[in-house]
Amino acid sequence: MSDLLQFDQYLFQLINSAWTTGWLDALMPVWRSKYFWMPLYIFLISFLLINFGKKGGFLLLFALGTIAVSDTLSSQIIKKNVQRVRPCNDPRISDLVDLKVKCGGGYSYTSSHATNHFALAFFLIFTLGIRFRWIKWVLIFWASSIAYGQVYVGVHYPLDVISGAMVGMVVGILVATFYGSFRDKKLEFN
Repeated sequence: MSDLLQFDQYLFQLINSAWTTGWLDALMPVWRSKYFWMPLYIFLISFLLINFGKKGGFLLLFALGTIAVSDTLSSQIIKKNVQRVRPCNDPRISDLVDLKVKCGGGYSYTSSHATNHFALAFFLIFTLGIRFRWIKWVLIFWASSIAYGQVYVGVHYPLDVISGAMVGMVVGILVATFYGSFRDKKLEFN
């Protein structure tokens, strides 16, 4: 286990300090911000409600439920039980961290950004992706880039975001399956 954690710190330092560029230094703090993505969220809500009416509202309700489940699982259950210190707060390496945003005081494992974005992405892949096949790769890139940004700006280790991504994928797929089993045949996207 200690070899894995050492490799995790090594990979963190590569991503956070060595594999950096000026344009990513400027982009990543904004890219990982929920406020940057507000127009996308508003578009998605509008798109679902305008194009699918009640069906879209039903899907939106499940999407919000997906985020609630993933965030609770990551923030309230996993983080509070694992209690891994963020790299920017870890006295062993904090001097080596190139912190590009405010550090935050919570725990690191799992990254809630990664968990929530992958949960939403996989929920949408397994619901909207049935009709809009092109959206799959866009959503995977979106969630992956936000997760990568968490390491790049110095607030999470790579294992935090990889584990968060895996938890998010499972939550997204399970909620999409739950959605599929409870939706009425009239609610299908044809």
